[in-house]
Formats: sequence, C-alpha cells, structure tokens
Amino acid sequence: MPTGQDRDFAGEVALAAGRHDYFAFAANWRIVRIMQPAASPMQSAISGTGTTLQAGQRERFAADELAIVLSHYDIGVIESIQEFPRGSRKAPKLLITSEQGRFLLKRRAHGKDDPYKVAFAHALQLYLAGKQFPLPHLIGTRKDNNSMLAWHGSIYELFEYISGQAYPMTLEATAESGRVLALFHKLLADFRSEWQPPTGSYHMQPMIERGLKAIPKAIGVSETLTTATVNFLLEAYHRAAERADSAGLETWPKQIAHGDWHPGNMLFRDDHIVAVIDYDSARLLPRIIDIANGALQFSIISGDDDVSRWPDYVDESRLKRFVRGYDGVMLLSEAEVRILPWLMCEALIAEAVLPIAMTGSFGRMEGLTFLQMVQRKVNWLAQSADHIVRILEE
Repeated sequence: MPTGQDRDFAGEVALAAGRHDYFAFAANWRIVRIMQPAASPMQSAISGTGTTLQAGQRERFAADELAIVLSHYDIGVIESIQEFPRGSRKAPKLLITSEQGRFLLKRRAHGKDDPYKVAFAHALQLYLAGKQFPLPHLIGTRKDNNSMLAWHGSIYELFEYISGQAYPMTLEATAESGRVLALFHKLLADFRSEWQPPTGSYHMQPMIERGLKAIPKAIGVSETLTTATVNFLLEAYHRAAERADSAGLETWPKQIAHGDWHPGNMLFRDDHIVAVIDYDSARLLPRIIDIANGALQFSIISGDDDVSRWPDYVDESRLKRFVRGYDGVMLLSEAEVRILPWLMCEALIAEAVLPIAMTGSFGRMEGLTFLQMVQRKVNWLAQSADHIVRILEE
C-alpha cells in the first residue's frame, strides 16, 4: 500500500473518482489493451456477498444471490451456467445458456455502481441499439423492463451474449475500428439524456501532473534515477497540451465520446466489428480526444515483458488506416489532424501514470523501466509530429 505522500495521492484519486467532472482513469483501466498488463494481484477485498477474497481471486456469485437475481429475468429454462473470468476481478460475470439464447450476467464492482452513472451509460446503449449500432443489447427485468437490477446494495446487468474474436491486427480491421468510431460519433451527435454526462479527459488533466510527481516515492528507488524521466514526461505532457490548446481545442464543439476506444473493447469476425462493449467511460468531449486515443491504441507496438525492447515508433500503416477509416464516414478538419500527434502524446503519458503512481509498477512490469519505455515513445511521437501529420494528409 502507498505510504506518506503517496497515500495522500491515492486518497485524492479515490475522492475524485466520485465526481462527474473527473476523468476516472481507474475506471478506464482495461486488462485487454495493447499495452495493458495482467491485473495486479489483489491484497484483499470484500465481495458484495461478504466473501473475503485472497490475492488473485475473483469475486463470485453466491448460490442464493444467483437464484434471486435470475428470478427477475424472463429468459426461460436455464440449460447451463459458466463462470466468465474476463475483465475486472471485482465484477463477477456468468455466461448463461437458456432456451432463449445465451446471456452474460454481471454484478457491478463496488465503486462502479453509482446508479446515476449507470443510468447514463444505459441510456446511451439503448439509444445506440435503436440505431442498429453493433453492441450487446441490455435485457430488461421481468416486472418493469428495467435495464439494471438493484438488490441488496448491488447493481446487476444482463446482456445478450455475442461471440467474436479479438482484434486481428489487420489493416482491414484497423480501418473498420476507425469507421465504427466515426459511426459512434455520428449517431450520438445529437444525443441528449436526462442524466448528466461526465466530462474531462486525459487532456490538460491536473491529476496527471500530481501523479507524475508522486512516482519517485511510489517506485521506491533512488529519486535521482527517476527524476530525469519524470521531468521529461512532465515537460512533454505540458508541451503537448499547449500545442493542442493553441489550435483552440477548448473552444471546439463537444459531444458524447466513448472515452475508452481500444481493441479490447471490440469483438471481431472476419475483420468486421460485431460488437463494441464497455460504455462506462462515455463522456462529453471534443471528438478528436476520442480519435487520438483510438489512433494511439490501434497503432502502438508493444512486445514481450522486456519493455526495453519495445520499439519507439508506431505502426504507421495501422495509424493511417484507422484515421482514414474514420475520415471515410466523418471528415476530419485540418486543425484536428494537426493536433492529433500531440494528443497521442498526452494519452500515452496518462495511460502509464496512475497505476505507477499508486503501486510503483505497471501490472507485473517494473515502474521505472516502463516509464522509460513511455519516454522513448513520447519522444518519438513529438519529434515525428510533422511527419505524422503529413502521412495523414496524403
């Protein structure tokens, strides 16, 4: 656990996570991202059913809990129930096969179960479902067709189950990912909800600076070994944010963005997206903030556990295909393209900061080594910004 100043930073994160105007990085951390490591071991946690979890264990449904929850849904005779060990360990999931099809039952993790935030995410999904956007449909409760079930202080959701494959890393699938993001933005351009959408993003986020400053103590090695890297990332983050703001980003129109557009949140078949999942990070933003993060996630090149061998550069072919896929549905302005590399810098720094500031590591990867890899990649993006703009404008 963090101590001293780091405990204060962790507490600040926990308090901020409850505010609508805070970009909840913890909520956006997904173990299926290209760069994302395996989930960090849990020291301990208490489940919604009162079961103490040991390190590495997942939350599970109790038998009586499952019987009561399923009684609220009309899915016919149940043929089988299987654990679905994907995503957060704190949010248990079950794959249920019944005479009416296959379904995914989920209990939301505590801290991710604010009913107002869930209501906004559900309103968004129901709207998109009505527009034939590819996503797993929510199943309403038997009595009042509610998209969420509240029972004993927990929130439950039931989705139709859609089978698919992971991102195949082909150019065709990459272009499809850009195209579907554009479709998402196009369909939601005029979306309005009675629920207040969150705001804030990785751009110009004060929490990033505070997180970077907390890293030396969190890592636990000589501060002289981390100072150069931390200072570089602080300066690079500020410079990138200033370059984006100098184009007038803060004055550009805002709309509902996905907030977490990465390969792990999509299911594919034959290079086509059959489902986009996870709408918890949706928020009100200029669309280019969503696009830049997607461009980073679909073009970044990683490798094995030895991050020192990860290349500095991005996959330019995939970067171009992603942006062109988007541009084929909704045209990007020259101003948006010009700031895209700088927003990619911000997004990359933001992705690494929070877990390292709080734990000293990035999953199983040592924190300083990981940050030095991020430093190399950010340096390449910044030095190649003009080149990136040129290839995207070709």
